[in-house]
Amino acid sequence: MFTEEKKEEKSLNFLEEIVEADLQSGKYTQIITRFPPEPNGYLHIGHASSICLNFGLTKKFPGYTNLRFDDTNPVTEDTEYVESIKNDIRWLGFEWEHELYASDYFDILYNFALTLITKGLAYVDDSTSDEIAALKGTPTEPGKNSPFRDRTVEENLVLFERMKNGEFPDGSLTLRAKIDMAHMNMLMRDPILYRIKHAHHHRTGNNWCIYPMYDFAHGQSDSIETVTHSICTLEFAPHRELYDWIIEKLEIYPSRQYEFARRNLNYTVTSKRKLLQLVQEGYVNGWDDPRMPTLSGMRRRGYTPESIRDFCDRIGVARRENMIDVGLLEFCVREDLNKKALRRMVVLDPLKVVITNFPEGVTEMCHSENNPEDIAAGVREIPFSREILIEKEDFMEIPAKKYFRLAPGKMVRLKGAYIIQCDDFVKNESGEITEVRCSFIENSKSGQDTTGINVKGTLHWVSAAHAAPVEIRLYDRLFSVEDVSSEELDFKEYLNPDSLHVITGYAEPALLDSNPGDSFQFLRKGYFAADAESTAEKPVFNRTVTLRDNWAKASESK
Repeated sequence: MFTEEKKEEKSLNFLEEIVEADLQSGKYTQIITRFPPEPNGYLHIGHASSICLNFGLTKKFPGYTNLRFDDTNPVTEDTEYVESIKNDIRWLGFEWEHELYASDYFDILYNFALTLITKGLAYVDDSTSDEIAALKGTPTEPGKNSPFRDRTVEENLVLFERMKNGEFPDGSLTLRAKIDMAHMNMLMRDPILYRIKHAHHHRTGNNWCIYPMYDFAHGQSDSIETVTHSICTLEFAPHRELYDWIIEKLEIYPSRQYEFARRNLNYTVTSKRKLLQLVQEGYVNGWDDPRMPTLSGMRRRGYTPESIRDFCDRIGVARRENMIDVGLLEFCVREDLNKKALRRMVVLDPLKVVITNFPEGVTEMCHSENNPEDIAAGVREIPFSREILIEKEDFMEIPAKKYFRLAPGKMVRLKGAYIIQCDDFVKNESGEITEVRCSFIENSKSGQDTTGINVKGTLHWVSAAHAAPVEIRLYDRLFSVEDVSSEELDFKEYLNPDSLHVITGYAEPALLDSNPGDSFQFLRKGYFAADAESTAEKPVFNRTVTLRDNWAKASESK
């Protein structure tokens, strides 16, 4: 479990108020929550809110949280997803009490179904899916009873057992609850409880060819585990009536469902179907592509678990859905990395600078702090020599007003090193500046400066002789429009063509002392993380986030 710095006391959200009231009234002595992902894809930022909520409640109040995989659809589920989900939850900083699977309860759920049949509350239906839909009615018109609704208990028991024994093909029969085809809640109009699906299950193999629907497995699994507060997103609110009905008719432990509103993130899709499409059709390089909103993708990009937990805490828990600005998420990671990321100098678009009064063949060691926010991080040595590299944008032949970087006759400080003055520059035949010639000011070395000269600009740089070439992957938002959630849109048409640029940067030697996942602030450029593919022979760094919200500025200028 993680520990956090003490924060100011916050008022309870509505779910915390419910839990506190239940504990104070003596309804429960402890609470039990669960996080119930379906193992059919990787977890994304939307799941992080649910994880933080469920585990956060049992961190704040007495009790525990289970991890239960809702593995009732063998066609889409895989152990790869199971392992990724467990890794992501632990990476976020949480540990579950019990690792459980809905498939653990297949025998129990089957017996629950037999109980409903015996009570005359469920029946086997031969209708096709189209026929069932046609009899469903509309929100303003009642449905019609299936012609198989009045089968006897004995006939239903025999047919259901034959379904279990594999005597019927997929889709030929279903088990439906017998409730009310005129019910105002259309989910209560004889919902399907079991369907036939001859498919290999990642845990039970070929033992079963009938599988419970979500609405039949979910509430009963909660009840088996004595979950006190079953927390779902708002789209499951209409399902609560069925959740309660089945529990009541089975006379089992009365777990209770509560709903909160999901938070949609702009410039992002979190539909597993759409994310899977991006992966399968090659728009991204796998589930952990750093442009993906998956936790594995965000981890690879350099997001920290602390920043994601902070983001989830800031957006809070509410009863109404709304759109959250991804800029808040980026703010959270900047806040966290500013405190912990080591500083390094990397030039992304190099321009050679020759310091004409510095001796050739000599290397002098300069020093700079690893992180000004953390004194304990210490200092590092940086080699300085006659030829250095700076960013092309840091030199201007004819400087604009209030341009405080390098220009003819102008002085700047090199971070951790000397003040230099531009004396001349060289152009090629195309008129492009290829070299800048400067002189350094003696006695102006950082930390030892006795010149009294004040300059307004400080540049990052690397020694040309010691610069290490590294691959830099400049990631940006995956979509170019704010809201791509509408099903009427072809979301792929709005992919941002500039979501990835790969360039070569030139780094100070200290950057090479890194491992995959290590985070750094490249001075004046942003926060970057060593990629999972990074090696000593081929260092690769992913841009996590810029130092400032450049996207907002670009949008305002359009």
